[in-house]
Amino acid sequence: MISISGIRLLVAGVDEAGRGPLAGPVIAAAVILEADNPIEGLADSKTLTAERRERLSELIRERALCWTLGRAEVEEIDRLNILQATMLAMKRAVASLPLAPGLIKIDGNNAPQMDYPVQTIIRGDASVPAISAASIMAKVARDAEMIEWDRIYPGYGFSVHKGYPTRTHIDALMKQGVSPIHRRSFGPVREALAATRSAFL
Repeated sequence: MISISGIRLLVAGVDEAGRGPLAGPVIAAAVILEADNPIEGLADSKTLTAERRERLSELIRERALCWTLGRAEVEEIDRLNILQATMLAMKRAVASLPLAPGLIKIDGNNAPQMDYPVQTIIRGDASVPAISAASIMAKVARDAEMIEWDRIYPGYGFSVHKGYPTRTHIDALMKQGVSPIHRRSFGPVREALAATRSAFL
């Protein structure tokens, strides 16, 4: 929350999880924190253990004025490209906020067109509490979803690598083929599809 000419404006922090993986959606979060009820320990979600992220996500749910999630599905990522799909997920998260922010702070240097003033901040997830909170909420939500996908599509290791292009994941992709949640516009997935086609020629 910031004050301009004595008027307190709500600040929404926005960040995403899932730009780099080969599978699954990209999920964004928008969080408006309560200025008078700070949360200790907020940081870039990538620097925190899974257990710490879970605990902080509970505190954010309890203490934030509001928070929401937005997402772009695999089909949208393949159709739009990952950057534009990320912008779409962010717009959806902000549009779902029950309170209208006076300012939106977004991690990174790209921002979607929105109906509110927007400020982009490089490494904002490490320096702006509301963005850190959004980073945590998006990461926790996406990790939980990838664990569920692992049950539906076993053998890829989604619960371990969360869809990122680890050697284990790429080996499984080449061995098992492409699942419905793989991003077909991403290089390693295209290669796996090509290998599958070649096997039938």
